[in-house]
Amino acid sequence: MISIICPSPKGSDIAFKLQKSLNANLYIKGKIEDKEYDKIKDAEVSLSTNRTIYRFYENFKLKDITEETFKSSDSIIFISSTGIAVRAVSSFIVSKDVDPGVVVVDLSSKYAISLLSGHLGGSNELTLEVSRILNCHPIITTATDTMNIKAPDIIAKNHNLIIDDLKKAKCIAALLVDGKEVGIKDEYGIIDITKGYRKLSELEENSIWITNKINYEDTGLDFTKVLKLIKRDIVLGIGCRRNTPYEKIKEFVLDSLRKYNYDFRAVNKIVSVDLKQDEDGIIKLAENFECPFITYKREEIKLVEDKYEKSEFVFKTLGVYSVCEPCVDLSGAEIVISKIKHEGMTLAIGILKS
Repeated sequence: MISIICPSPKGSDIAFKLQKSLNANLYIKGKIEDKEYDKIKDAEVSLSTNRTIYRFYENFKLKDITEETFKSSDSIIFISSTGIAVRAVSSFIVSKDVDPGVVVVDLSSKYAISLLSGHLGGSNELTLEVSRILNCHPIITTATDTMNIKAPDIIAKNHNLIIDDLKKAKCIAALLVDGKEVGIKDEYGIIDITKGYRKLSELEENSIWITNKINYEDTGLDFTKVLKLIKRDIVLGIGCRRNTPYEKIKEFVLDSLRKYNYDFRAVNKIVSVDLKQDEDGIIKLAENFECPFITYKREEIKLVEDKYEKSEFVFKTLGVYSVCEPCVDLSGAEIVISKIKHEGMTLAIGILKS
């Protein structure tokens, strides 16, 4: 969600124009004068229309409003000077991978300025959108953008990849800005090789690796100089006895992923049978991996279970002969590691088809 902060009534026309086009939340200094709201007497009023928030303040506290929107918004637009915006956000800046994008529009709507989180926060894109709406001049100062080079964090964002290390991403971006060519080893063939980059068949130092793996097979490589962008394409099919402790499931899954060199951050989803939809240990694991937990009906599993190893014990307990492998199959993934058994738990690992 986008939030617009307007500390001066002089910026209200700009704020309302942007709010209408962007369907943004609006925080504005002033009173409600529209006759539609003439019965509202509160000094501070919140109105909600189609999930959009309008807040009018006579006592406008910029720091409090900024703190609220910094936590709740994907992007923030200030209708103010850059100085006001900088002072407002300075106390709440954490990191480029979590901070919202911040754009500033001056009170004359001559300029839209990308102030913070231009890439991962999306403020560069939003600046261009705002400039189109207001017919004003966009100002974007990110070095790679001014040189028409795709930064590593933009590549990651465009392809839903996880940046393994932001410091490494910054170092790679610095190489690009300095005119050096950066190699990309792309295990999926999803990245277009554009200005500043070249395609690699073997990984090398000062390069980018698109993968779901933990380590590269070349042990002589200085991995501190490789930026890994992780593709979330792994599906875990999990079966377990009722009330298996979360820590036990987590240890089993992490040990198995490490054994086969798969990065746990590459897990896209966890799947199981519908009778496990309230299995606390699996639910907590999905929360820890920040991925959905999806279950399939036994009727669905029966359609594919004949392709996999059967267990009479599982059939007597659940009414199907297998859980982990059929569920990975039903998810649309290709099984790369067949059923692993350990102390009443089973695991199958699949890769989603591109």
